[in-house]
Amino acid sequence: MSSSIHLSSINPISFRHSNRQVLSPLACLNVDVREPDSGSSKPPALRQNAQRAKETIEEEKRVLVGTYARAPVVFSSGKGCKLYDVEGREYLDLSSGIAVNALGHGDPDWLRALTEQANTLTHVSNIYYSVPQVELAKRLVASSFADRVFFTNSGTEANEAAIKFARKFQRSLHPSEEQPPVEFIAFSNCFHGRTMGALALTSKEHYRIPFEPVMPGVSFLEYGDTQAATKLISSGKIAAVFVEPIQGEGGIYSATEEFLKALRTACDSAGALLVFDEVQCGLGRAGYLWAHEAYGIYPDMMTLAKPLAGGLPIGAVLTSERVAGSINFGDHGSTFAGNPLVCSAAIAVLDKISKPGFLASVSKKGKYFKELLVKKLGGNAHVKEVRGLGLIIGIELDVSASPLVDACRQSGLLILTAGKGNVVRLVPPLVISEQELDTAADVLLDCLPALDGIELK
Repeated sequence: MSSSIHLSSINPISFRHSNRQVLSPLACLNVDVREPDSGSSKPPALRQNAQRAKETIEEEKRVLVGTYARAPVVFSSGKGCKLYDVEGREYLDLSSGIAVNALGHGDPDWLRALTEQANTLTHVSNIYYSVPQVELAKRLVASSFADRVFFTNSGTEANEAAIKFARKFQRSLHPSEEQPPVEFIAFSNCFHGRTMGALALTSKEHYRIPFEPVMPGVSFLEYGDTQAATKLISSGKIAAVFVEPIQGEGGIYSATEEFLKALRTACDSAGALLVFDEVQCGLGRAGYLWAHEAYGIYPDMMTLAKPLAGGLPIGAVLTSERVAGSINFGDHGSTFAGNPLVCSAAIAVLDKISKPGFLASVSKKGKYFKELLVKKLGGNAHVKEVRGLGLIIGIELDVSASPLVDACRQSGLLILTAGKGNVVRLVPPLVISEQELDTAADVLLDCLPALDGIELK
């Protein structure tokens, strides 16, 4: 789609149909969804698909626990940076499954690795060795500060493991002390997960309060408050400091080099561990393989997850030998983590993302998109700031972003919210083209009037 097209003059549904190159057949339904001739009624296949979408939404309410406020769309297939719903509508995906699908949908190298491994060996548990797990760990160690890797199934599990590793490290470091350092520091607007330990490190009270008491001993400080952090770390009570170099869920806030350097210095002086949560901002998202490389500050542990296996469930804790040396057989474990299937998929993703040319393209596209958004949206009264690094970008609004998210979805663009609901979060596949970024900027501009008359709750 040319960036010169004015979207408000076009019906979103018919526009998305008419500009698809291929939509037939959809794999999940195996039905033809081409547009009918002008003037004819909707063909039976499209009526059936619409009914199937409605039924799926209704059935979800009956059979699934109601933990998700889902958008009213049922997806059936995807290719590259595009998704297609069961009715054949096309969407440009700037959500990437919440920053997961770094290579888009259906990447051929990822698919080949997955298919070949699935035909060979899927799961054996961690009672035994498997080649893909060791190969993936070797790649992660070779490309980072770390000496060792522990695999999990998700980001929250990675942070749970890091919590346990930090406490075990402190007990090993202070063997004669009855009460070694066991407390943690996290920061305002942070998000580290929803399981009980990671939840205790997550700042938003509405996530924590319904499940209290959670793990005690966590202090929340203002993100970027160097003085308060240094003072508390020096108390000698802190086992580890958890910080996101770039906050995703919290609103796309980037740390400063001064802040991270102060944390590193204070942790070194007090014997506390510095843990970087790069579940969302790591693995190329910021234009660096690891977001902390932008600052030149390195942690004792780093947690990863979202994009690592291209959509399959995986997480990882990368750690120094000093920390890993305190962990013994049986201290932690996971049945499914690091199985041959998911590790083979992750190798394909990591090999592609870690190439210097790929990372340079992410930086280039991120700068291009940010400047484009400032140019096109910056004059709108509702837009307060456009910020971010690489292809993790936030648009802060003076009102709730939800009406804009809905309007964009109806116009074929998928975006997310963040922060207090007033930040538009843009985390497209890292393979997105500049032409697709142009399209996204045009849709955002055209949908901004949806914010008029809206208040921030």
